[in-house]
Amino acid sequence: MTLKIGFLGYGMMARAHAHALNRLPLFFPEAPETDRTIIAGRDPDGVSNAADRLGFDRSTTDWREVVPAVDVLYVLTPPTVHREPTVEALESGVHVLCEKPLSTSVSAGERMVETAADSDAVVGCGFNYRFLPAIQLLKQFVEEGELGTIRHVRGQFLQNWQADATDAWTWRNDAEIAGAGRVADAGSHSFDLARWLVGPIDSVSGQLTTTIDNRPVDGTDERRTVSTDDAYGVLARFDSGARAIFDGSRVATGHTNTNTIELVGSRGTARFHCERLNELEVCLEGDRGFRTISVTDPEDPYVDRWWPPGHGLGWEHSVVHENYEFLSAIRDDGTFEPDFETGLAVARIVDAVRRSDETGRRVAIR
Repeated sequence: MTLKIGFLGYGMMARAHAHALNRLPLFFPEAPETDRTIIAGRDPDGVSNAADRLGFDRSTTDWREVVPAVDVLYVLTPPTVHREPTVEALESGVHVLCEKPLSTSVSAGERMVETAADSDAVVGCGFNYRFLPAIQLLKQFVEEGELGTIRHVRGQFLQNWQADATDAWTWRNDAEIAGAGRVADAGSHSFDLARWLVGPIDSVSGQLTTTIDNRPVDGTDERRTVSTDDAYGVLARFDSGARAIFDGSRVATGHTNTNTIELVGSRGTARFHCERLNELEVCLEGDRGFRTISVTDPEDPYVDRWWPPGHGLGWEHSVVHENYEFLSAIRDDGTFEPDFETGLAVARIVDAVRRSDETGRRVAIR
């Protein structure tokens, strides 16, 4: 089986997925073969250069040319461009991997889920952190009861790439393009991991902040308004009764990539930090404090495919593993998780946080 691949978008995640497709034949040779057929983007020169750099046969500025040419569509655009090409692809029987957040609104996400349910195509939502070996090991700890009953969850996603008021305006600062700000862009990852590890979230109380309300546009004297949040704080309650605190920002001075998840249970606690992504810190019954597990042994999830013990993996390997699982599901006529239902569940949380911020009240997830 050789799958014809099409990308919409050629930014960071396009590079990550193209890298993953390059790696699969070397490290996961049983994965389906792929052909990078066509890539679409708005700028003719930019997308043409991307086609050469990322190994695609051709490029286009019209995404409608991509759908009939491929077996698998990767939707890697800003969120406002997710729904329409995804729906058209699924109605044509094309498999779709859509980056998070799935949609800019609950109604758009519902339309995508409904279309996926009526299609035989495999769908996936791009929550790649699930596929890091340390996070996979954390999932095993939960499923095997090592932590006992989960009582508390703490999720942070703090970065500093717009901490300075002189940092440039980007599309992520525009609600018309991004839909929402940091709470959707980064918070989606934290909400997904929390749901996957602990279960459904029942309700949230959230606050959103726009710390810097306008920014300079690169190469001009212009400043543009920032219409999305750049920081959020969320208190959440799970169906199980567990509680969570989520904290995110793109204006957090000193924090390059503080992406963490911590689970506190009745028998133990485990925590993960993305800047030490080959490690999992645990404190289990009988331990006198936290100890660090190096998740680099052959018995650890996915690690047997890579390097000798002690040779750590990087963030990009999560995307390799994600592509392996997604493309294998296509080959096997199976299903992939996280799917669009998961993406919609996270979109409902983001929507509830925004409504909580607007009303000053706790909001149930519906």
